[in-house]
Amino acid sequence: MADRTAGGDPFATAALRRRVLEAWTASPARFREDANAEEDLVRGGYRDRVLVELAQNAADAATRAGVPGRLRLELAGDTLRAANTGAPLDAAGVVGLATLRASAKRDEAGSVGRFGVGFAAVLAVSDDPAVLSRTGGVRFGATATRTEVAAVAALADELARRDGAVPVLRLPWPADGAPPAGFDTEVVLPLRPGARESVASALRVLSAELLLALPGLASVEVVVDGQRRALGREGAPPEVSLAEDGAVTRWAVAQRAGELATELLADRPVEERDRRAWRLTWAVSLDEAGRPVPLTGRQVVHAPTPSDEPLSVPVRLVAPFPLGPDRRHVLPGPVTDLLVAAAAGALADLVGQLPADPALLGLVPRVGLAGAELDAALSAAALDRLREAAWLPVAGEPGAVQPPARAVALEDATEERVAALTGVLPGLLPAEWSRRGDVAALTALGVRRAGLGEAVEAVRGVARPAGWWARLYAAFADADREELAALPVPLADGRTAHGPAGVLLPEPGLPVGRLGALPLRLADPAAVEPPAARRLLERLGARPATAAAVLADPAVRAAVEESLDAAEDGFAGAPDPRDLADAVLALAASAPDTAGELPWLAELALPDADGGFAPAGELVLPGSPLAAVLEDGALGTLDPEFAAHADADALRAVGVLDGFALVRAEDPDDLDVDGAEEWADAVLDRLPPGPPSRWPPLVAVRDLDLVADWPGALRLLALAPAEAWADVVVDGVRVPGHLRWWLLTHPVLGGRRPGRLAHPGSTELAGLYDPADVGEPLLGLLRPPATIDDVLADPDAALDLLDRLGDPARTVRPDVLSRVHARLAVALDGVDADPPARVRVAPDRVVDRAVVLDAPHLLPLLDLPVVPAGGAPGPVADLLDLPLAGELVRGEVTSSPARRVRWAELPGARLAAARLGRAALTGEVAVHDALTVAGRRVAWWPADDVDHVDGTPAALGRALAWRAQRWSMRQALAEAFADPDRVDDLAAEDAVGD
Repeated sequence: MADRTAGGDPFATAALRRRVLEAWTASPARFREDANAEEDLVRGGYRDRVLVELAQNAADAATRAGVPGRLRLELAGDTLRAANTGAPLDAAGVVGLATLRASAKRDEAGSVGRFGVGFAAVLAVSDDPAVLSRTGGVRFGATATRTEVAAVAALADELARRDGAVPVLRLPWPADGAPPAGFDTEVVLPLRPGARESVASALRVLSAELLLALPGLASVEVVVDGQRRALGREGAPPEVSLAEDGAVTRWAVAQRAGELATELLADRPVEERDRRAWRLTWAVSLDEAGRPVPLTGRQVVHAPTPSDEPLSVPVRLVAPFPLGPDRRHVLPGPVTDLLVAAAAGALADLVGQLPADPALLGLVPRVGLAGAELDAALSAAALDRLREAAWLPVAGEPGAVQPPARAVALEDATEERVAALTGVLPGLLPAEWSRRGDVAALTALGVRRAGLGEAVEAVRGVARPAGWWARLYAAFADADREELAALPVPLADGRTAHGPAGVLLPEPGLPVGRLGALPLRLADPAAVEPPAARRLLERLGARPATAAAVLADPAVRAAVEESLDAAEDGFAGAPDPRDLADAVLALAASAPDTAGELPWLAELALPDADGGFAPAGELVLPGSPLAAVLEDGALGTLDPEFAAHADADALRAVGVLDGFALVRAEDPDDLDVDGAEEWADAVLDRLPPGPPSRWPPLVAVRDLDLVADWPGALRLLALAPAEAWADVVVDGVRVPGHLRWWLLTHPVLGGRRPGRLAHPGSTELAGLYDPADVGEPLLGLLRPPATIDDVLADPDAALDLLDRLGDPARTVRPDVLSRVHARLAVALDGVDADPPARVRVAPDRVVDRAVVLDAPHLLPLLDLPVVPAGGAPGPVADLLDLPLAGELVRGEVTSSPARRVRWAELPGARLAAARLGRAALTGEVAVHDALTVAGRRVAWWPADDVDHVDGTPAALGRALAWRAQRWSMRQALAEAFADPDRVDDLAAEDAVGD
C-alpha cells in the first residue's frame, strides 16, 4: 500500500457513500435494516467494549504486519485517542469499517476479529469517530450522515420515525491528519456529552490481563489526563509475564490448537468458514512461589474478547467459540462441542504442568455450580479429564503423581499423621493436600477420604519398629478416642496388644528388662518415648507403668498370690519362682513405699534356708535384729545366699522381716495379730454401750507373741514408726493402740506388766505401785500409769487398784486415800467386781472389818474403823460390801441444854451469815455444857428442829455447816464464832468465799 498523500480521497469513500445512499433510496427498508443492525450492536453486543475492541483491532493490525503490537490509549479533554502499530488502514479495511458483518479479516488465520463489526463499539461513546493512518484517514459522523439521509425524500419518514438517528458507520468521509510518530494508525473519538467519566473509569481499571486474549499485542500505554500507566506482556506459553507500571505478575498458560474438520464447517457463518484454524488458551496467575492464584470475581468465557457466558472455573479461558449475532453468547453445535473437549484437555494440561501444590485444587470445577449450559459442559468435561490425569502427588514419594481415583485424603491430616501412614495407606495425599485442600474439589475429583478408623485398620497387622509406632501415636495424640480404640500397641515381650486399654506404659526408671517373668501387657518403651505418644495411649485406656503401678497391677497380684503353690506344685506355664521373685523385688526396689502398702506382697514365694520356699512375710532376714529376739524356729529364715544378692530394702518392702512388721486393718476383726479381740473388748469397755459408729484405720505389730528376748525386743519396738504407738480415737474417746495395750498387759519388763507398774516420776501412785524400771524413749512410748486417773481409765487396772488398796504391804498417800474409793466406785460402776477381803482405813492400815462413814457426827459413836468415802458413801459401801455408819448408829441426845437460843443471837452470827452468803441465820441451837448422845460425849449433834452443840466454836461451825449443807465451810464458820469482835468489819464485805 502506498503511503498516504495529502488531501484527496485515497480510499474512495465518495463511491462508498454513493452506493450506500443509492441502496437506501432504492430500498428504504435497507436503510431501516442497517440502522437497526447498528443500533443492536451498539446497545447489545458492543456496549461497554470500546477499549477491548480498540485493543483487538490493534492486535489484529500487529498480527497482519508480523510485528509486536503497541497500543496507546489517551484521554485528553473530551477526546479518546487509540494509536497502534501494525498494518495501516487500507481500502479493504475501510470497506470493512463501513460494511456491517463483512470483515476484511476473514482470510487472516491469526486475526482475532471475525465479523467486521467490532468497530461499532466506538459508537457507544462517540458520534464522530475517525481513523487516521499513515495511508490515509476516514471519518464518520452522525450529523453528516443525517444531512445526507435527510436529502433523500424516500427516507424522510423513517428518519423522522427514528428522531434523526442514523447508522453512523455506513457513510465514510476522507479525513485529514496522521497518526502520532511511532504509530501506524490512530482512532480518534470525540466523546459525546456524559461519556467521558465512564471512559476515564474504564481506562483507569484496564488490566494487563487484556493481553492474555490478544497475543498480537505486546504493550498498552494508558494516559488519562496526563497520568500514564504501562501494560505489557513478555514470554510465551507455558509461562508469560504481565506488567502494570513495573509490577510484574507471572501467568501459567496452557494452549491447544488445531483445525476444524470440513464436516464441522457447515454450521459456521459464511464469514468464518475459511478460518479453520483454532487456538484456545487457559491462563492463571502465579504467586512468588509459582503457585496458582485462582481468579476472583465473576469470570466469563473470552471468545476471544469477553462474552456474557459465565465461567465457574477461576481461570482465564480464551477460545474461539462460535458466537451469536449479539457477540455475547456462544452458539451450541459441533464446533462448540469440539472446543469444549479441547478446553477440558487444556485445563488438565495446565494443572499438570504446574508444581504440585494444594492451590491447584482451587482450579478444579465445582459440581453443581455451573452458571450456564456452556459452563456446565466445560466443568463436566474438565472434571472428567482431571479425574483421568495423573497430577495429584503421592505422600513420601517426591515427584510421583497419581490420578484422583487412586488418591486418598486423610481426614484431619497433619504432617506427622501423613508421615506416619506413608507406605501403609496406599495413595495417601501429602498432609497439606488433605488438611488445607478444598474438600469440595477433592470430592468432585472422586478422591477417597480416609477417616481415623480406616487409618487404624490399615496399621493393624503391619510389622514396624517400636519407634515407628511412637511416631504414629504422637501424630494422633489429639484425635478422637473412639476411632483409635483398636490401635495396636507393641509390647516389651514381642507380642502386640490389640488395643491400648489396660496396657502399661513404662515410665523412666522402670526395670523393664527384669520383668519378663510377670504376666504383664507392658508396652515396648521405645513405642512411648515422645510425651505425645504417651498422652494418646493414656487417653485410650493405657496406664502409666511406674514401679508402683506395675506392683499394683491385678496380674502381678495374682502371680504373687499363686507363687507359693506354683513353686511347690510346679504349675505348667508358671514362671520360675526365682525369676518371679527377682521381678517383684526389682519393682519393690524402685517403689519401696508403694510395696509397703501392698500387704499381699508378703505372699511372694522366696527361697528359705531349708531349701524350700515360703511366703516373704513369714521369713526373717538372716542376721537381722528381729532374728535375735524371736524364739528359735518361730519363723522361717530367708535363704542366706539369695539374701546376699537381693536388695535389702526391696526384701523388707515385700514383707521379709528384719524388724517387727506392721499390720493394718479397717476393723479389729481383720487385725490378724495376737490379742486383737481382747484389745477390741478393752476399747469397747471404755465406750458408751453399743457398737461404735466406725473404727478408724488400725495399725498393730505382729509376732509379739513369738518374742523370747524382751529387752532386745523393746529396743527394736522403740524404733517402730510412730503410727504403731499412736493412740486410737473411737467415737471421740482416745484409747491406747494395740501395741501399747499389748505391752502394758503382758510381762515384758523383767517378767512384770508395765500396766501394773507406775511411772517413775509419779507421786500420786507412790506406795501403791512399783516404779517401772525403763528409760526414755521407751518410757514415753509405754506410758505406764502416773495418776489414779490413768489407772481408772482401764476397768481391769481399776480392779487391780482395788486389790492393791487391801494389800497391807502397800501404803497410800492420805490425800489419795480420801478420794480413791469414791473414784473407784464411779470407775467400776456396772462392773461385776468382787469385794476385797480387806479394806484400807488409813494410809498404812488395812482391816478385815470396817464401816463407811455417811455422816460426820456419827464418828464418835462408831466402834469399827472407818473407810473414807470421799463424798460418795453409798457407792463406796456397795463397792466394798460394807455397812454405812448410819445403818449401825441410832443415837439420841442424853444431856440437857444449858440454854436454847436462835442462831442469829449468837456472837459471831452476823459474820457466819456473811460467810455463808446469807442476810441472817435462821433456826435454833441448843448449847450444852457437856453434850452426850447415848451416854457418849460428843461435840455436836443435829436434830430435826434444833442443832445441839457443846458451845465450842468448832462445834458451832460444824453444826451450822451441816445444817447449811456447806460442810466445806465448817472451819471458816468456827472461826466466825471464835472471833465475834470482827463482825462489824466482816459484815461490810460483799461476799465471803468458802
